[in-house]
Formats: sequence, C-alpha cells, structure tokens
Amino acid sequence: MRMAIIGFAAGAACLQMRATLPAVSLIATAAAVLPVWLIFMRRMPSAWRPWAALLAGAAAGFLWAAWLAHRALAPQLAAEDEGRDFTVIGTIDNLPYRFAQGVRFNFAVERVLDAPGRVPPRIAVSWYSGYRGETARAAEVGDVQPGERWRLTVRLQRPHGNANAYTFDYEAWLLEQGVRATGYVRQARDNRRLDSFVFSPGNVVEHGRALLRARILAALPGRPYAGVIVALVVGDQRGIDQWDWKVFNRTGIGHLVSISGLHITMVAGLFALAAFTLWRHSFFTGAHLPLLLPAQKVAALVGAATALLYVLLAGFGVPAQRTLYMLMVVAAALWLNRIAGVSHVLCVALGVVVMIDPWAVLWPGFWLSFGAVAIILYATVGRVIRRTAPRLRGTPQREPIAGPPPQRAPGAAPSSLAARREKLWHALRAAAHTQYAVTFGLVPLTMLLFGQVSVVSPLANAVAIPLISLVVTPLALVGSMLPAPLMDPVLGLAHLLVEWLAACLQWFSALRYAVWTAPVPPFWLFCWAMLGTIWLLAPRGWPVRWLGLATWIPLLAAEPSHPDPGRMTVTAFDVGQGMALLIETSGHRLLYDTGPSYGPESNAGNRIILPYLRARGVAALDGVVISHSDTDHAGGALSVLDGVKVGWMLSSLRREHPVAKAARQHVQCAAGQGWTWDGVRFEMLHPLPASYADATLKPNARTCALKVSTKGKSILLAGDIEAAQEAQLLERDAGRLQADVLLAPHHGSGTSSTPAFLLAVRPQAAIFQVGYRNRYQHPKKEVYQRYAELHIQRLRTDQAGALTIKFGEEIQIESQREVRARYWSARD
Repeated sequence: MRMAIIGFAAGAACLQMRATLPAVSLIATAAAVLPVWLIFMRRMPSAWRPWAALLAGAAAGFLWAAWLAHRALAPQLAAEDEGRDFTVIGTIDNLPYRFAQGVRFNFAVERVLDAPGRVPPRIAVSWYSGYRGETARAAEVGDVQPGERWRLTVRLQRPHGNANAYTFDYEAWLLEQGVRATGYVRQARDNRRLDSFVFSPGNVVEHGRALLRARILAALPGRPYAGVIVALVVGDQRGIDQWDWKVFNRTGIGHLVSISGLHITMVAGLFALAAFTLWRHSFFTGAHLPLLLPAQKVAALVGAATALLYVLLAGFGVPAQRTLYMLMVVAAALWLNRIAGVSHVLCVALGVVVMIDPWAVLWPGFWLSFGAVAIILYATVGRVIRRTAPRLRGTPQREPIAGPPPQRAPGAAPSSLAARREKLWHALRAAAHTQYAVTFGLVPLTMLLFGQVSVVSPLANAVAIPLISLVVTPLALVGSMLPAPLMDPVLGLAHLLVEWLAACLQWFSALRYAVWTAPVPPFWLFCWAMLGTIWLLAPRGWPVRWLGLATWIPLLAAEPSHPDPGRMTVTAFDVGQGMALLIETSGHRLLYDTGPSYGPESNAGNRIILPYLRARGVAALDGVVISHSDTDHAGGALSVLDGVKVGWMLSSLRREHPVAKAARQHVQCAAGQGWTWDGVRFEMLHPLPASYADATLKPNARTCALKVSTKGKSILLAGDIEAAQEAQLLERDAGRLQADVLLAPHHGSGTSSTPAFLLAVRPQAAIFQVGYRNRYQHPKKEVYQRYAELHIQRLRTDQAGALTIKFGEEIQIESQREVRARYWSARD
C-alpha cells in the first residue's frame, strides 16, 4: 500500500509539470485499463509487486490529477468578457483581508443578473477606496463579512500573474482555490448587502474565524505582533509585517508562526489527555464508564475531533491537513483494535492530501511538512532506547502519612528522584536528537526550495518551539474564547511573550552568518546531497556516517553563474506595469530600474527581484540605475537596497529623495558617463547635465537612457523618454542610437517611439514591459503596429513573462512562459 501511495503522489506531481492536459477521452481509456493491470499484479512474483504497485499508483495519481484539473479549468471566463462589468449576487466565502486601499475577498457567485452563466462560480474581488478608472476619487468600501449575501457590480478578467523564475505562481494558487476570474468592485448605487448571513458549513467556519480575529484585534489595538496572535488562533498570516517575516525566515521559525502540525498535535493531545483522565475516573461519579467504552478510545475520538476543529480554524493548510489525517488514522486504528505503523500513518496522510488537493505538491509547505516527518521517522523510530531507571537498593522508603498505599504495577521500579531525573534526561536526549535530525535532514530540501538555509535555526527553535507551542498558543486560544474582561490580560500576556521572543530572534537574525546562501541547485545535485544526508542520519554502527557531509560541499559552496567574458545576459523581469532589468557580465551585475510598488509593504523589489537574486545566489549588485522617480520604476528600490549590497547608484532623482539618501553612493546620471566591465561597454546617452536646473521638466524628460554593447551586439534601455527627448537624441548623435534590442520607450505609449527614432535605432527586437490589461492601455495599438511595420520582433512581458536575452555572436531570447509552460497558464 505504501508504494502505491508514494506512486500516487509522484503521478500527481508529474501532471503538475505538464504544459498541456491529456484529453478526457485518453484519461477515460487509461482509467479503464488500470483495473486490468491490478488484476495482472496479483499474478506477479512477490518481489515485483511493490514496483508494480508503485507504477499503478503513479498512473492513478496522474489520471486523478488530470481529471480534477479538467474540472477546475472548465468554469473559465471568456476572453471577450474581460474588462466587462457584471452585476452579480453571491456570498462572501472566505476571511476578507483589509489593507490600506480597501478589502480583498473571494465571492461565491449565485446569480448573474445581466449575463447568466458567463461568470465562473468563484471569483476573487478587490474593493478599493478609490475608483479605478481614468481618475481616482473617494469611494465607500463595504464592510463585508464572511457568509453575507451581497449584490455587486464587478469588472473581471481571467486569472493572470507575473511569470518569473523562482517566484510565487499566482495563477496556480488561484486554480487550487477554485478561483477562475479576478477583478474589482465598481462604483454603483446597487452595491448593497442583501442578507446578513447565509447558512452553510463553510460560512459558519469562516464567520467564526472572522469573529475570533476581530476579538483579538480589538483586544490588542495597535500592538505590533497582534498579527502573530491572529495567525496562531485562526491561521490568517496576512497581518504579519514583512519585516517580521524576514526575521522569522532568517531564524528558521516561520513554521511556528501559524497553526502548524506541532500546535495541532499539542492541542489535540491536551484535550485527549483531559478526556482520558475524566473518562477513566468516570468524571469522579463512580459510574464505571471505562467498562462501557475504553478510555483510550474516548481520548482518541476527542483528540481527533479537537484536531478537526483546530484545522478548520487554520483554513485547512497542508501542514494542518497532514497532522489531521495522521491523527485520524491513529484514532481509527485504536477504534478498530489495529496496530498502525508510523510509516503507514504517514503514507495514508500523504495519499489523502494529494487526493483532495493534487496542487498541494506545488508548494514548499507540502514538501517541508512531509519531509520533516519522514526524516524524524527515519532518524528516530526504533533507535532511541530508553533505559528503565535502576532499582535503588538500600534506600529507605518513606511511608505515607495517611491513606492507602500507592498502587504500582507489578515489577515496576519504585518512584525516586533519580528515576525522574533519568527519565527527564532521556526525554531531553530524544528531543535534541529529533531537532538534530530535522535540522540536518532538511538542509538539501531547503536549499532546493529557497536557495538558503538558516544557520541559527537550531538555537532559535530551541527557544521558540517550547515558548510558542506550550505557552503562547494555549494562551492565545484560551484568551480569544474568554469573555471581554478576562480576554485582555490573557492575550496581552501572550503578546508580551511574543515581543520578548521577537527581540531574541532579531538578535539571532542580525548575526553576520545567520543565513547561508547559495544558488538553487539542479535536481541531480539535490538528489546527491539527499543521499549523503540519509547516510549521515543512518543508525549507529553505519560506517563513516560523517562522510555524508561531503555531499553538501557542491551544494553549499556553489557560486552564481556568469556569462563568458565579452558576453552579457539581460533579464527583463515581468513586474507588471513597470520596468526592471538585470544586466550581467562575466564579473559584474547592474540592475536597471526596480519595478513598481504594489502596496504599502509589497513591491517588485521584495516580491520578484530579491527572490530571484537569492535563488541565483547573488548577494551583491555592483550598481543600480534608477531611470527616474515614477513609482513604476523606483517602487522597489528601497527593498532592493535593504535586501542586497549595492555598490553605487546612478539616477535622475533629486538628492533629497528617500531612495537617493538610502544609497551608499549616489551620482546623478548624465549623458557622457560611461564605463567598461569585462569587455562590455556601458554608455549613458540621456539626460544632459543642464536638465537638472530646469524645474519645469517632468521626471520622464530626465530619464536615464543607457546603451550597453558587446561584440557588435547592443541593447538600448530608453526608460520613459518621450518624443521630445527622442528628437534631442536624434539631433545630438543619431549614429550612436543603433541597437539590436530596444526597451520600448515609455512602455509603448502614444507619446514615444516616433518613426524617426525607430529608424535610427533599427532594432531586431523590442521589449515591452507592461502590465496585463493595464489601465494605460500600453502599448498603444498604433505604436505597437508601427513596430510590426518596421519588421521588429515584439516581446511583451504580459504575454511571454520574464525575458532572458543572451548576447554573444548571436542573440538568444527565452521567455519564462515557454521555458516553464504549465497547463493552467495556457491562453486560447
């Protein structure tokens, strides 16, 4: 059975790597053939059956995931309905997230008034405080709560996310959530609440989560770690500050700042112990309840029910699901008087998770959750031998002052201080061995998923695990349930402990070598390091176990890749409506612009650029060019400056600008500046130095325009220059404008890309860094057509994703959506 379940998970994972789905007819045919294989398996030699079961499980997992994928993709918004307004009636079916500009929530559509059947049954909607149209003006945002029925006018589009290497796949996440359209609420008189609550099991759960969150936030107004308390009670992590996440991740305790498997096991265990004690003593009534039903079975039932309730509060995340299913399997085994092996329990939980949610295999939490438990089982089960305390001879036994003598099992050693100390010592040894196994065992997997591993994690977890699991979480749970007069001090104490813990973690995080970073390894190198880790954690007596560490050397000591001398690589990130490009030579790196700001704590710097650099193992940039002050170009600059070491900055920003002040060395860009790195020439073509004295110029007019050349090939980064600046460049030095690749000026707006300028540049290809269905309608149709008439290859990041351009003897262009094509990203 275990081999079949492992194969089932592997088959589902294989399906998620495909660019297209198999036809429904092919799925049905293969499903009909599968029972024949199962019958044939029974006639196989016993030695072959496990591998046959693995193959059968893989086929079943692949077919099952493919069938669910077809069902999930079926309710699709038509392409012609994108940008259209719909009036819908439905319910708020998740916990809304409130942010500075409004509120975001999922909406279960019950009825479409003006176009029946044309809107998917579940959509993700944002309700902004400003009208998202040609102009912005104040608008009232509804106080939406889970379970309410609303009538709303919404504007929708098909699911779309930025496509970059090593970053979050938003489209896959929407598919997993069953969301097949996104959009925002339009201003309309008919936007109103119709019913205060619509009963359904899901609405009851989400409404309860909302009430608990509101109680906690009301009890901890303005407290910096109120979001952590909310995450521990209801699993909503969206209120945790980005800076706090950075500290938690650097110290390796991010798994504790949520409803994790450890917390669920602890809470379920406490309730099971209470039920066992009360039932065993018949609630101290003398009713002899254990004769009717064994106390162990009652404890198992109560523990499983408690885990279920807590997992529902958690929002049914993968770690919570895994723990719930494992506890339920153990409870079922006790009720059926069966002995359940721990590996069987883990495999059953794995199978149930993948069967319910085959997209779970796409997320790091799935692999870390099951990987951690598998490593603990491999490294500890059957190896930690607890020695019974020796009987102390000659020690006088003190008689009780009154009452009957204590009853002891036959042959049990007498209770003594030495016995308790030895028991505590063995418990500490077991806990330390488990932490050692998890810390070392997850190093290869952590490097594969994140390109970094926390060096201080063992110390930080030694402090955080007992404090969060045994003290803070129970206080948070009890405090959120108590009436108002008692709730405040209990939650206040929990928050105070989190504050103390955060101060300790900040000290750990500030250590110079708190985190070890290296490029994300290829899969074969991960497998090699994982094999060495298994060797390292083998049982005592295994020869030279320490040699397993040698397999980590190429994993941890790898250096970021570079182009060959005299060549360069340019990566144009898919940042939405904005610009950000990374230029790499054989020994240097330059970032041109940093993309837009998406919100108060979210920008292209911390969402796209920094994750990419970390995954590549890049800890420093030689230089950064900020073309001008518009937020779609400088929005991520502060995050980049904080996240990696930057040598110097060139920009057209005023010296008092926050980004300019944050740079270690800032110089205003000007025509005539230039430098050479590794045989690659960089030349600043615009603006003129005198332009800084003209206060009437717009930021676009002072854009830093940069030309980069190598071996007869070049790229022109024109920023947001407009027709007037293009004319100035043509007048000053038209001969220097020729380039093989052009970053389309001002995203292809109608005020740029004049015919004379394009004829002077004569590019083979042009890059349009634009947002999907952006409100500026960039690139403009007439401008986009102008490029086509001049036979210039047009590359749009909203359609192709991030672009990688390699300059050598020839120019090679790769798009992220082609390199990593997935079936949920296909466009008809």
